[in-house]
Amino acid sequence: MSSSGSTYGDIHRYEPPRESTAAAIAIVLLTFVQIVFVAMFVYGLSENWGIAGTDGGTGNTVLGFLLTAIFVNLGFILLLYRKEFLPDVMIVKKRRRKWEDLYVREEDADGASLADGTSGFWDTVKRAVYPYYKR
Repeated sequence: MSSSGSTYGDIHRYEPPRESTAAAIAIVLLTFVQIVFVAMFVYGLSENWGIAGTDGGTGNTVLGFLLTAIFVNLGFILLLYRKEFLPDVMIVKKRRRKWEDLYVREEDADGASLADGTSGFWDTVKRAVYPYYKR
């Protein structure tokens, strides 16, 4: 599919997803574990585990661990889904020229030579010394 004359928006490379059964089973199991972690976190919040009481603040640590486990588990689920079930697509994008990044007008992209005449040279010197000099 790749061609030397690729234009803006053309698909340069397309690889279909693998869609493995093992990844699907792993995502289902990780989703079940995610539901358990979320249920334990919500139960801990409803039972005021985070409020310092007679336990010396260990409930707050448990809630922090559960919240960390929730986000790490969600990260693994998304990683597996992205790797195994989304296609690998590379699209040709328009590359910006360097003068566009420097806020230079297109007609000034090549610059000016000193051979244009003495007035061009002196205007350049005047603008270098006094940046607000008008032409």
